[in-house]
Parts: sequence; structure tokens; C-alpha cells
Amino acid sequence: MPHKSFMWNTVAFYLISGCIVEGLISDPADGSLEVFLRTIMAFASSATLLLIVKKLGYFKQLFTAIFVCENFIMTLATITEAMYFFMVMEHIEFAEEISIAIGFVLVGWYIAIVSYILRKILFYKTSTSVILAFSYFILTYGIPMLFMDI
Repeated sequence: MPHKSFMWNTVAFYLISGCIVEGLISDPADGSLEVFLRTIMAFASSATLLLIVKKLGYFKQLFTAIFVCENFIMTLATITEAMYFFMVMEHIEFAEEISIAIGFVLVGWYIAIVSYILRKILFYKTSTSVILAFSYFILTYGIPMLFMDI
């Protein structure tokens, strides 16, 4: 079971790195708001899932594992943004396509890791955990993104 301070440190790292990445992609204020909304959705969707399956005692474990994954992927996204900036400055022809391709790989990898976490913590079949991981991704990234577009 992860220590409570470790859980909050992973959330803080996510908020800081997420604001940096989103600030590089779009307006820093809008990006920061979107990161905070994603964090709220992550709390809510994790808690809701665990309430439904009557395993709320796993909240710290699940939430920490997912946010360690988030931080790892966010770190790679930050590196990708830096790489994209370098490619643009060097006038590399397919810089945008390369950056987008890496983004798709990171999203796929993220869904695979969250799926693995759900499978190991909640003992779900692979297909169920992939569907839940994809749903989690839509809830935590899609809904805040839609909210920001309104």
C-alpha cells in the first residue's frame, strides 16, 4: 500500500508537469485549467469504479499506480514537446507528423499500462481492463477537453 504522502507527491508532479506540457501546447491558463479538470475526473472516475465494484479500499493503490503511469507518460510527452521544438527550429520537414505519431504511441502505451494496472489490482480479464482503461482515458482527457472547447 503506497504511503499517503507518495500519493500526493505523484499528484503534485502530475499537476506541475501537466501544466508545463499543456502550456507548451496551448494557452498556459487554459492548459492549467484542463490539467486540474483531468485530475478531478481521475479522482471521480477511480472512486466511482471502486464504489461500483465495492472495493473502495483499493483507492490509494489504484490512484497512485495510475498517477505514476500518468507521470511517466507526461515526462515522455514533455520530452516529445522539446523534441518537436528542436525539429521545428532545425526545419525538419515532417516534424509535426513525427510528433503526432509519438503522441499516438504514448496514448496507446498509456491505455496499455492503465489496463494492466486495472487487471492486476481488480483481477479483470484483459478485454474488460482494456475497455475500462479506454473509458478512463475518455473520461479523464476527453471530458475536460470538451469542457475547454465550450
